[in-house]
Amino acid sequence: MSLADHQSHFLDLADLPDGKLRHLLNSAHKRKAVRAGKPKGTLDDDAPLAGYLLAMIFEKPSTRTRLSFDMGMRQLGGQTVILNQSDMQLGRGESIADTAEVISRFADLAMLRTGPHETLSELAAHAHVPVINGLTAYSHPCQIVADLMTFEEHKGALAGQKLAWLGDGNNVALSFVHAAAQLDFELALATPADFSIAHAEIKAAQDKGAKITLCETAAQAADKAAALVTDCWVSMSDDPAEAQARATAFGPYQVTQDLMDMGDAPIFMHCLPAYRGSEVTAEVIDGAASVIFDEAENRAHAQKAIMLHCMGAAPEASL
Repeated sequence: MSLADHQSHFLDLADLPDGKLRHLLNSAHKRKAVRAGKPKGTLDDDAPLAGYLLAMIFEKPSTRTRLSFDMGMRQLGGQTVILNQSDMQLGRGESIADTAEVISRFADLAMLRTGPHETLSELAAHAHVPVINGLTAYSHPCQIVADLMTFEEHKGALAGQKLAWLGDGNNVALSFVHAAAQLDFELALATPADFSIAHAEIKAAQDKGAKITLCETAAQAADKAAALVTDCWVSMSDDPAEAQARATAFGPYQVTQDLMDMGDAPIFMHCLPAYRGSEVTAEVIDGAASVIFDEAENRAHAQKAIMLHCMGAAPEASL
């Protein structure tokens, strides 16, 4: 199969043209459906990326992103190479621009998991191949494609449904805001004032039609919600004093069974890793309404849809 001339980066959901996020979700569902019962090491029947190479660059630790991109690319027929910061000259001071030029000579597609969003933007600006945001401190768009896919599997069409985000207004939360501007669902945000998403980001999404409700309490957000979503409060890199301050601020936003009972038979979602007894109780995360491992699995199907989008391939050409 030859790929289309049009190739594109995947940096933020806010950059996608109208209808593209819906297209990605449809593609991810279809890629998953045709793999039912197949051993994980086998190729997809169409193998649309056979002969292509994905370079995965990790400046941050990773479990699900690493596994899902690696397995996804292999199932699409392609190959992968993993580059860790400590293994690269980038970690010793080589410029991002030079790194982008070199990667473009060896790989057909690049994925970067990093801290500063500016690193991603600069890599994309100088690369001659599509670049994918595998996570930055600003956003995590790949995660949201998998999350919304998981929601649709368990709760049906997104239109008119309410999703509640509880806790830190972080990179994952912001990507949910970006998604709300693309799809017809309500996003209820309950975050401490000192950890909220920037007003300019909320307004920009609302100006595009996003239905976003800023809630004063976790209970208000959870009321009649079809999903309760959260993320960890404390990073392993946080110093003890900061970790304690964050834990104190986020305490009222812990996802408990009482909050779940306020929703409309909600599912519980978390991008992982999770810390039981912190952002969520063990009763909830290990309970019947938890879909966290479906989310983790769906990262692979979402990544496949994203890579095909970036490469300009027709995702369902021979499915």
